[in-house]
Amino acid sequence: MPLATHPYPLSLRAKVLQARRLVVKVGTAVLTDPSGRFDASHFEALATELAEVARRRELIVVSSGAIALGVEALGLVARPTDLPGKQAAAAVGQCWLMHQYAQQLGRQHLAVGQMLLTHEDFADRRRYLNARQTLGALLAAKAVPVINENDTVSVEEIQLGDNDSLAALVVGLCDAELLVLLSDVEGLFDADPKAAADARLVEQVPEVTPEIEALAGGSRGGLGTGGMTAKVRAARRASDSGALTVIASGRRPGVLGALLRGENVGTIFGAPRPPLRARQRWIAHALHPKGLLVVDDGARDALRRRGSSLLPSGLTEVRGDFDRGEAVEIAGPDGKAFARGLAGYGSRELARLAGVRSGEIERVLGYKYLDEIVHRDDLVLLEET
Repeated sequence: MPLATHPYPLSLRAKVLQARRLVVKVGTAVLTDPSGRFDASHFEALATELAEVARRRELIVVSSGAIALGVEALGLVARPTDLPGKQAAAAVGQCWLMHQYAQQLGRQHLAVGQMLLTHEDFADRRRYLNARQTLGALLAAKAVPVINENDTVSVEEIQLGDNDSLAALVVGLCDAELLVLLSDVEGLFDADPKAAADARLVEQVPEVTPEIEALAGGSRGGLGTGGMTAKVRAARRASDSGALTVIASGRRPGVLGALLRGENVGTIFGAPRPPLRARQRWIAHALHPKGLLVVDDGARDALRRRGSSLLPSGLTEVRGDFDRGEAVEIAGPDGKAFARGLAGYGSRELARLAGVRSGEIERVLGYKYLDEIVHRDDLVLLEET
């Protein structure tokens, strides 16, 4: 697709205007000034915008900033680099953050509900459904859910990594139609605007492609964790749920009102393909793969072209240590992962089954669960076929 700027297509703009439920992610750089301190006057204006949205649509806020605000409240000279230090700053900062949301939105006669989530809340199906029900109840009560990662207890194994990823998962959790990622940048540019004076804003991206992902850069500051790469990936995840995504500057006064009036604000990402089913989204985005299955060309073609299950005869290599039912990635002979699924057997069992026909599973193992090592109902493709 061409990367030059051009107006939104009517279909994308119309979908933005028609969105009744949206997730707005507020980045750390939106809440703080250049020195890293909480920007109270700007937050008050932003809260007024959020309240205006909430009065007309269903609004879910995913807010960063707990660690940055905790650093300020504790009088630290810099953001901690050790995990306990980050967790302590998050514990202090989250209180301050929610106080600000409750106070400012309360002035607009809106109740606020806090939800702190970790990766496990999405990976565990029961916890996922509980979180979904809580969100639904908050929206039904006309409250504004404010969501953040539970940094006070998150460790590497259960971290979501950044709130752009969290926001994209929340889109699927609540079936939102629009994701708005507010940061300190206007959107996606066709070159680094800091280095290239002629860099132009890409106003629309019909589909996230490898070329679009290549435009994304790293994080611009030291307070946040999600750079443009994370935002583009979040847009791709949101598109799997059928939602549009807009990346825009939360430092721009009136940004949400302008966007929801149909003005050309930021970069809008389309959702060109039919959304994945809820189970497919859960497998593709909510689970951390525990291993990798390498398959031959024939198996890769059967999975990609014919929607087949993965049989042991096509398996050539097993990497990682995992149990039956855990998530694994599936790669072709080139090592590039093209699918993700739930393993029908554990890694040790699969190592013995590589290249074996389905009818021979019981002879090799002494028992058999399934003919397939990844059933097609438990498998989702990760790339365009």
